[in-house]
Amino acid sequence: MAQRNHLEESIQNFRSQEKELKDTIALLELAELEDDQSFLDEGKTILEHLRAQVQKSALEALLCGEADNNDTFLELHAGAGGTEAQDWAEMLLRMYTRWAEKHNFKVELLEQSDGEEAGIKSAVIKICGFNAYGWLKTESGVHRLVRISPFDANARRHTSFASVWVYPVIDDTIKIDINPADCKIDTYRSSGAGGQHVNKTESAVRITHLPTGIVVSCQTQRSQFQNKDTAWAMLRARLYEMELKKKEQQLSDIESSKSDIGWGYQIRSYVMQPYQMVKDLRTQTETSNVRSVLDGDIDLFLESSLASKLKD
Repeated sequence: MAQRNHLEESIQNFRSQEKELKDTIALLELAELEDDQSFLDEGKTILEHLRAQVQKSALEALLCGEADNNDTFLELHAGAGGTEAQDWAEMLLRMYTRWAEKHNFKVELLEQSDGEEAGIKSAVIKICGFNAYGWLKTESGVHRLVRISPFDANARRHTSFASVWVYPVIDDTIKIDINPADCKIDTYRSSGAGGQHVNKTESAVRITHLPTGIVVSCQTQRSQFQNKDTAWAMLRARLYEMELKKKEQQLSDIESSKSDIGWGYQIRSYVMQPYQMVKDLRTQTETSNVRSVLDGDIDLFLESSLASKLKD
């Protein structure tokens, strides 16, 4: 049903863009006949806006991977650097949450490990919406921040790293078999706010897949059974995503890029001092509006990296 609704919306958008193009062409022809510069300028502005819409629609139409239409898990880990890196990881969590909300996607926090002083050590969120994985799948990698540290009494410039990992939520049409004997299941008390029941019972669940070393955890539900179901779903998604990467020959070891959260592995730099610049190191796409990017306006980077990936 969701796919049908999306297709109907796409057809409606296409027809709307087609009509707007015809109307604009008629406006420009009339403006040329009457030599009306204001109408010419208006028509050109409309065409530029329409071109951007069409380019985005064309890019979205190319999201044809097996799991591109699915919801997605997004996992964050702070790199070395203590409070600085943990604060940066929390800033990224906010950035992706704001991006999802701006696109009317639903965001669900599945697991979060808070830092000792500020920020987070790690977090996992689930983003639900059509093509959520397709849009975010190129965000996996290390993100680098350069700024004057708010935690440094001497106001020195610091460089911080955090890793992002994106993998799709798989549905019933995709079968992933997991041998329970290959998994280690641990239960523990939840670490965040959530009421007496959440904090006093071992409702949180961690599953370790021994053959691959993949670890998933969930602690947001009151019931251990609910957390376990979510953790199993996350594990199936991680294993499926690993197989996708193998088929694409983009990754030989799913955990390799997470072992070094630092120099040489970053995909994007966010510089706040001594100048303002966010630059994607894969596509060379950049903007000086750092605040807007950290507030969730990352479509520029998603579109450029996705377009580059599809060309390859």
